[in-house]
Amino acid sequence: MIGERMLEALNRQINEELYSSYLYLSMSAWFESIGLKGFANWMKVQAREELGHAMKFYDYILARGGKVQLQEIKAPPHEWNSPLHAFEETLKHEKHITECINKLVEIAEEEKDRATFNMLQWFVDEQVEEEANDEEIITKLRMIEGSKNGIFMLDRELAQRKYVEEVK
Repeated sequence: MIGERMLEALNRQINEELYSSYLYLSMSAWFESIGLKGFANWMKVQAREELGHAMKFYDYILARGGKVQLQEIKAPPHEWNSPLHAFEETLKHEKHITECINKLVEIAEEEKDRATFNMLQWFVDEQVEEEANDEEIITKLRMIEGSKNGIFMLDRELAQRKYVEEVK
């Protein structure tokens, strides 16, 4: 059985992950609306990944005999100043998620909840990857700033991203 403090924190994290999915789906729609289908694809894949992360927490809570309590998901922004601005906001959001995961790890340590601590290590590693991916795209966007050809080429690159369901 999972402790009440940990259960509440994990339920909050489901909401964080669902908001992440919502945010990236909103970004996908915005990119689509400005004709950047590759960027839109990248964000749509990211939205699906975040939904998968929420489901990992959901399944974990149920497996430990806890009760999932879904919460209201706030509305995300609907537009950004530029592709660079959108990815800077993405990185900012992922850093927030990293802080949330780190707080979960701290609670698991304090509660001596080794099973949850172990499960969270996957998310710790995932956040390193998430931030690195965003930083790489931001670096490319800064390099090509003002170049329509550069945006076109990056859009084609981002269109190649495919959703791969993550293994538990």
